Amino acid sequence: MNGTERVSRTIRGLEVDRQPIYGWLSANLSEEISARFGSVEAFEDRYEFDAAHIFGGPGSFRGDVIDAIAAEADELTPDLLADADIFTSPDNMDDYENLRRSIAFHKERGRFCYVQTPGFFEQFNGVFGIENQLLYLAMYPEELERLYARQAEWTIAFADHCIDCGADMIHISDDWGAQKDMLFNPTLWREIIYPHLKRIVDHVHSRGVFVSLHSDGCIKRVTDDLAELGFDVIHPWQESAGMDYETYLEKYADKFAILGGICIQTVLGLLPKEKLETEIRRVFSLLKGKRWICCTTHYVQNHCSIEDLAFAYDLIRKLARE
Repeated sequence: MNGTERVSRTIRGLEVDRQPIYGWLSANLSEEISARFGSVEAFEDRYEFDAAHIFGGPGSFRGDVIDAIAAEADELTPDLLADADIFTSPDNMDDYENLRRSIAFHKERGRFCYVQTPGFFEQFNGVFGIENQLLYLAMYPEELERLYARQAEWTIAFADHCIDCGADMIHISDDWGAQKDMLFNPTLWREIIYPHLKRIVDHVHSRGVFVSLHSDGCIKRVTDDLAELGFDVIHPWQESAGMDYETYLEKYADKFAILGGICIQTVLGLLPKEKLETEIRRVFSLLKGKRWICCTTHYVQNHCSIEDLAFAYDLIRKLARE
């Protein structure tokens, strides 16, 4: 059973030969990993990673247009962009060459490949800034909803090209959670985000491909909605933000899989080795054999030493096979 088969079967809730393994590694520790193991790719091979998180393709915004509008305005607000020509074409296939190469590289190793695609709130934080966009959700909900609708159209076209390049799953990144609750009202989320998520999820499923969501923080007030939307995988199901595994197992394990379990906020790089081992064993005792892909809850941070990282993955590799 290769990684693609192992992850796909885990998502579907079918029996596998071992628990799938993955980790978000490269953003902060590439140099340190390369110094110890030769490269990030060598680390992934050593620990027989079953999945690959693929980035690439075109960006969705025309920065020149947004900059020109901003230069003429006292404040860049959603009403100025709602109908402006700010989106790129997602159909230039030359823009996907790096994505195709990445998928081909990991497919040679039998890995399940999921491609990151833009969400809505997170995507426009890059335009407005998170503080401003939170304010604009109250001041300009209709204009933001129009922008989210246009983003959904772009993302559907982008997802089609990613699937044509060989993606096994489309991964929507859209952070909505703070540490104890959502960043904004879930009623508003249902009004201006849910409908456009549904369009994307339904379209990707019509292509026969899985759909996953990444959202940091506490999003438990919309987890019923995520199940209703039909997401196949949720990342990270953040236990450190009140998303306990018991609730997942009791209420959602028959609805979607989870990717995560190795917390970068409270565990990896923060605990002494004996406590790190205890914590990893605890998570395996709860989730092993379930619809769970073992992974970090976000990118490993640079306070994590290579010794701790290797210790954790030595243990993860062992426990996944027991």
